[in-house]
Amino acid sequence: MKIVVTAEGAGLEAPASRVFGRCETYVFVETDSMAVESVENPAINSASGAGIEAAQFVVEQGAETVVTGNVGPNAFSVLEASGVPVYLLQEGTVGEVVEAFKEGQLAEAGGATGPAHAGMGRGGGMGRGMGRGRGMARGTLRDAAPASTAGTTGPEGGSAVTREDEIAELQGMAAALRRQLAEVMERLDQLEKEA
Repeated sequence: MKIVVTAEGAGLEAPASRVFGRCETYVFVETDSMAVESVENPAINSASGAGIEAAQFVVEQGAETVVTGNVGPNAFSVLEASGVPVYLLQEGTVGEVVEAFKEGQLAEAGGATGPAHAGMGRGGGMGRGMGRGRGMARGTLRDAAPASTAGTTGPEGGSAVTREDEIAELQGMAAALRRQLAEVMERLDQLEKEA
């Protein structure tokens, strides 16, 4: 069976990510042979609709099951319509998560586990023209709580997002921002050398 695990890097040793639509990497694993293919998330920098785009991508790649920490309602709908179940990871490396899945230790999500547009508004863009962001996303990273913490509850009505979950999510966001900054700096250097 081909499953996909959301991750903060490539390979079985990468930390699993609790974020679906804007995770850094999708690690596809054949559970029988443990063959691995790691693919950068093409939706990570989408202005909107990252969850839907990501769900369509993993379905097109042949994933038969998704293992992640949180998935929004739009992405869940795409996966559900495609017959791709979603299982919830807790923590660990991709390899540990795959083993937990194979041993039947992961719970299947009965629906979305995060609110719609949870990946929006984290300072990745230039603002929406309302004058509050002043461009370059000033203030938004400092002031915004991770969106997956808003409105999510566990089975007993308590918060489903722990401190560790928030730390993991913020680490993933920081890694993505570092990558994005490196790309911007490289392009800026190229343009300055051409001038």
